[in-house]
Amino acid sequence: MSKRVLVIGAARSGLAAVDFLRKHQWEVILTDMKPVTEEAVLAHLEALDVQTIWGEQPDVKRLAPELIVISPGIPLTIPPAVAAKALGIPIINEIELAFRAAKAPFVAITGTNGKTTTTTLVGELLEGSGRQVVVGGNIGLPLVSVVEELGAEDVIVAEMSSFQLETTVSFKPKVAVMLNLTPDHLDRHGDMQGYLEAKAKIFAQQDETDYLILNADDAYLAPLADRARSQVIFFSQQHILKEGVFLRGDSVIFSRGGVETSICQRAEIAIKGAHNLENAMAAIAAAMLMGVTPDRIRQVLRDFAGVEHRLEPVRRWHGVLFINDSKGTNPDSTIKALEAYDEPLILIAGGKNKGSDFTALAQLIAKRVKQVILIGQAKEELRQALEGVGYHQYSEADTYEEVVRLAAQAAEPGDIVLLSPACASWDMFNSYEERGRLFKELVNGLAE
Repeated sequence: MSKRVLVIGAARSGLAAVDFLRKHQWEVILTDMKPVTEEAVLAHLEALDVQTIWGEQPDVKRLAPELIVISPGIPLTIPPAVAAKALGIPIINEIELAFRAAKAPFVAITGTNGKTTTTTLVGELLEGSGRQVVVGGNIGLPLVSVVEELGAEDVIVAEMSSFQLETTVSFKPKVAVMLNLTPDHLDRHGDMQGYLEAKAKIFAQQDETDYLILNADDAYLAPLADRARSQVIFFSQQHILKEGVFLRGDSVIFSRGGVETSICQRAEIAIKGAHNLENAMAAIAAAMLMGVTPDRIRQVLRDFAGVEHRLEPVRRWHGVLFINDSKGTNPDSTIKALEAYDEPLILIAGGKNKGSDFTALAQLIAKRVKQVILIGQAKEELRQALEGVGYHQYSEADTYEEVVRLAAQAAEPGDIVLLSPACASWDMFNSYEERGRLFKELVNGLAE
């Protein structure tokens, strides 16, 4: 008799999990509150002999699955997940499924901000090392769709969100990277401790043969070294380290086992800003531990221009530079974006608040930003935060067409117009990528 699994969520990772499970002869039930309407997807599911339940919460007790695979965007408070927990049915995600089938080691990266940049950079650093490298997880590719094509000599680089990590069980990366922790997703995790514990699952199964890379300058993350069974490597902008990556003057140094290696000069790192220096340091540590040469690291750091939607230059228009930082989905990320520039700034902010406090952001805006354009569900909260610090140089918009028009009218030669919303996109868009691409389209459509 085949084993029965309930897959909750029919988006990209859920569908990839269905394909994998059917390949391995599991009986699969797929459910989603939003019915799938694409004919090709429905035909594929029918060909795979997958039972589907659309638009209702399934009765887990009646279905009696041995396992539940849940998409990361779905909270564990939904009735089927609560029922499964009470019945002792394991709940995992697609990455846990991929890990269980993998021969290749994982380099896994998490943090509130910088995950995508660091994951992409680590992938670039490893590409030239003679191994097949796959980058996926929270960005791009569902790993379960490719994991069986890789051998033990290859490597998987995975961006891991807190949502993904909370449903891992045996996940054990060879190298785990924790970049930073600032308030985010508190609407799901409840408080900072809940958020921290979800993130900390990235190293929970590691042992002394594995590595944990931690930000020594982060008050939440540095103490985790005492909980780790793995070998801890720190990175720091502020301290000279015996073991790890640090700055000595303008030189970036990797120190391990009493041997110091000069990697590059700070100015050679193409991605700018103090936050990107931290991302680069974390990537350097991961690459060195995975055997990448310093020369290779130096060359990639010189060439790596960053990722889409993260401080991405869009267009210079009448002397005004438009920047797409749609991936700035929490206040701390937007603070880092503001700190990356010296030019006069016009900030576009707003969207869906994820339980964040905007006070510190408002205080920096009052010092650094000449005008703010507010949009989205959280614009009233942002307006109150700005007025609370005595800042009144803001306007409000209802559409992104209006946002870009107002920004173009307000900007002067030498200014930067920065889309860095400090909020999620889900009030108006399906994703931050969709938001960023509309912004770029509208900016590129400005008449000369």
